[in-house]
Amino acid sequence: MTQFTSFMEAALDQARQAAARGEVPVGAVISRNGEIIARAGNRTREDHDPTGHAEILAIRSACAALQSERLPGCDLWVTLEPCPACAATISAARIRRLYYAAPDPKSGGIAQGPRIFTHPQAHHVPEIYTGLLEEEAATLLRDFFAGKR
Repeated sequence: MTQFTSFMEAALDQARQAAARGEVPVGAVISRNGEIIARAGNRTREDHDPTGHAEILAIRSACAALQSERLPGCDLWVTLEPCPACAATISAARIRRLYYAAPDPKSGGIAQGPRIFTHPQAHHVPEIYTGLLEEEAATLLRDFFAGKR
């Protein structure tokens, strides 16, 4: 049996880097066989790309690294509950497990809003785990937005 290792701290590091660039502080990493194979923070403003969410960028990077459009056996660690577009991409990529830190009552697409993975047309539903380093992720987001007001 393999020992569980959390990569949420690495995702939080990506979120901090995103905040330092003026982006909404969301970070994501993708692991496979106990190793990180991709990491990203939000880059919507920097790249002038509405799809520049941390999850999408990490999935793109992992697919390129593995030379595959699907990521079975890979786990995604993200600091905020994915939005509906990211949830659909996670399903299409066949991510094995999704770990997210903080819920997103306003824009989430998994436990909130449209609940993408419960839709009958969801191609794949990953195992989902929530709450890992939730307070740290939520504080990072609160502090970021407080500084904008």
